[in-house]
Amino acid sequence: MNFWNLPPVVLPDRYETLRRDVRAFLDEELSTGGFVPHCDQWLGGWDAEFSARLGERGWIGMALPARYGGTGAGALARFVVTEELLAAGAPVAAHWIADRQSGPGILRYGTPEQKHTFLPRIAGGQCYFAVGLSEPDTGSDLASVRTRAQRVDGGWRLNGTKVWTSGAHLAHVLIVLARTEERTDDRHAGLSQFIIELPHPDVRIRPIRLLTGEHHFNEVVLDDVFVADARVLGEPGSGWDQVTSELAMERSGPERILSTFPLLAAATDHLAKNNPRTDAPGFGAVVARLWALRQMSLAVAGQLETGAAPAVAAATVKDLGTRFENLVVETVRLLTRLEPDHGSNQEVPRMLAESILHSPGFTLRGGTNEILRGIVAKQLGVR
Repeated sequence: MNFWNLPPVVLPDRYETLRRDVRAFLDEELSTGGFVPHCDQWLGGWDAEFSARLGERGWIGMALPARYGGTGAGALARFVVTEELLAAGAPVAAHWIADRQSGPGILRYGTPEQKHTFLPRIAGGQCYFAVGLSEPDTGSDLASVRTRAQRVDGGWRLNGTKVWTSGAHLAHVLIVLARTEERTDDRHAGLSQFIIELPHPDVRIRPIRLLTGEHHFNEVVLDDVFVADARVLGEPGSGWDQVTSELAMERSGPERILSTFPLLAAATDHLAKNNPRTDAPGFGAVVARLWALRQMSLAVAGQLETGAAPAVAAATVKDLGTRFENLVVETVRLLTRLEPDHGSNQEVPRMLAESILHSPGFTLRGGTNEILRGIVAKQLGVR
């Protein structure tokens, strides 16, 4: 399969019933004040009670088998659920990383004890994860990891610093990528992943605030942190393969194209009510691009359903998605001509301000556009 020719996926009819159930749940939540729609809620919408309500309905851990608390419904069913949650601007940040990548990673690589310890709590929306990948002065070049894990009696000692670690200050568990062998010409060799339960006395977490002042990203300092052998994820030295498969999940999902969808929907309603005769061809172009990207994202989910790890296709979705989300912000700003206002009680000015202030982070999370294009260029043989 060529990464630029993903087989299209048509969702079976049974998923429409699931979609209607999720929409009915969201309508009820909105009518009772369960949440207020915002943009970028998979990063900023941390609501433990909302996550627990999703867990009760079996809408977290859908890729996990029943014996570990999941439903075994698969990646496509999860796509349907997350698509509806994101489109509604629902607060899903608490469980997001655990559900999207850490749970499936533990299912694939973890020991039986790790699976029984963490997966049921993830599926219940009661265990939150963060991932320590990026480091200072290295951008998105994960192969340049400098965090070291030294072998000691009964486990490992970790020292190093991670940055842009989403939700680490609220997470129960941190998965860290560290170098366990001396670096060689093969930059991808000698890396391993470690499971650290939080809070931990030797893990210091410092906020990296957004332009809004919000606290989502973090700097995480590991100061001689002991990790027992029982908390190594998979075999030592297999960290790069693990991270590559996890990034296929991280970079390709509907969150890469729907973070600003609540703004697009609100702006469409605004124009229909206030300028019903206004010709807004820019919106048509945006919606067409959204549909194309949605089909790409869905096609990657179809590959994940088969157990594949389409890393290059996922990188493509993420790069195009980042640019699309900024296009939504600019199109809405130009066509509505409304002033961004973070404190407004009107949806469009408020969401426009949210999106503008969050937009610098679009390219940081999941890898910068430059790194992603390098991955694609390497696949094409031009790098």
